[in-house]
Amino acid sequence: MMTNLKRTQPIFSSVDDTVPTVAARLGAWDAASIIIGIVVGTAIFKSPPSVFQNSAGPWQAMLVWILGGLLSLIGALCYAELATTYPRSGGDYEYLGRAYGRWLGFLFGWAQLAVILTGSIGAMAYAFADYGQRLWTLPDAAIVWLAAAAVVGLSLTNLAGIVAGKWMQNVLTTAKVLGLLLVVLAGWLGSSSATSVSETAHSPIGPGGFGLAMVFVLYAFGGWNDAAFVAAEVRDRRRNLPKALFLGLFGITLIYLLVNAAYLRVLGFEGARQSATPASDVLESVLGNWGSKSISLLVMISALGAINGMTLTGSRIYVSLGKDHRLFAWLGQWNQRLSAPVGALVAQGLVALLLIFAVGTESGHLAMNRLAAALNLKPLPGREDFGGFETLVAGTAPVFWSFFLLTGISVFILRYRDPDRPRPFTMPLYPLPPILFCATCIYMLYSSVTYAGSLALLGGVPLAIGVPLYILSCWRKRMDTASGS
Repeated sequence: MMTNLKRTQPIFSSVDDTVPTVAARLGAWDAASIIIGIVVGTAIFKSPPSVFQNSAGPWQAMLVWILGGLLSLIGALCYAELATTYPRSGGDYEYLGRAYGRWLGFLFGWAQLAVILTGSIGAMAYAFADYGQRLWTLPDAAIVWLAAAAVVGLSLTNLAGIVAGKWMQNVLTTAKVLGLLLVVLAGWLGSSSATSVSETAHSPIGPGGFGLAMVFVLYAFGGWNDAAFVAAEVRDRRRNLPKALFLGLFGITLIYLLVNAAYLRVLGFEGARQSATPASDVLESVLGNWGSKSISLLVMISALGAINGMTLTGSRIYVSLGKDHRLFAWLGQWNQRLSAPVGALVAQGLVALLLIFAVGTESGHLAMNRLAAALNLKPLPGREDFGGFETLVAGTAPVFWSFFLLTGISVFILRYRDPDRPRPFTMPLYPLPPILFCATCIYMLYSSVTYAGSLALLGGVPLAIGVPLYILSCWRKRMDTASGS
């Protein structure tokens, strides 16, 4: 009896089993470009000093970056199987809905739209704007408008269709990679630090140690799974999706290793630990004063690449949400000629703009602090150094890693529930990859909760709001069914 039940229909899932009819216009390189564009944002310019501070020496620091790449690759094995088995766009939304029920898929999609993905888009927009303000010597008041312009411009680009979006992504990713290779080249042309290796023997390690170094590294690798959001738009998914995941992660790991090696060669281990802007210091050793300007431009390009990648992929989550839930049916509006999710892109852009103005203007910051006071939280830090958004990202990280963990567990659930479903890509060495992936997620969930503390409510509150919205969606569906509409 149990065998027949599990082989015919999922017990808790009632998601649509069809793949929406959308044009498959993304190749392996397009998907890999999206992965590199999203992952290689601003973390490679900010995280290395923290990694060095929590490593005993350069070899251990480089090992941490390699381990981060390997753990991400293990996660990619899980996503490659899920994405080719359930190729509907939406990624985690689809897998969570099938494994646990529509309610969890709904909460995932809602949380991404309400704060998680839109908050990340806003954070990258402020990274672009802050460096743009320095590069062009603009008044501080221009920062919020530059951030908003980045979101509006790239949302409009993607509204022009998947072809425009993917070409923009390819251009930005290529420019970003070439810029990072310039940093690597400067590392080899610049004067070498003679103490880079000899300093390693007795270097004191930061209070967090190896574990905290891994947190910074895995943060720098975050976003590789977003390629699964556009699964239905990838040509020859069986071959191209796994290829894109593996090529993207291999390229990212190689870039990170080369850039960190450049930091170490020019600055030395202790110098890399103490530098707040290692990439700028490396370029300045070769280009002089032009080094800081070059880095400002490179960070801006990196931020734009991340914004475009998240804008393109994230909108596909909300399309699936809109198709499954009448309450958000307007999110499912799709322009077939351009292959563009109009409603989802507009909604995503508007929420990102709302968050940008909430933390970037005096009135918005005041409203956020009133909300924090109502939740019995400390006032949010000022806009300087992305304080408001760093707080927002820290507060939503526990929710993010909770969903990531549940997706890892869904590999086991869906293998049990759908044993006869064709799996075009079957991960090797099962069940070891999902076990390691889930263990990584548990560690990161623990670390993010410890770091966020009461700020975790900032992610938990929007998630909680999703519960009555889901109940309302179910009620509306019953009403529509009863009325025959």
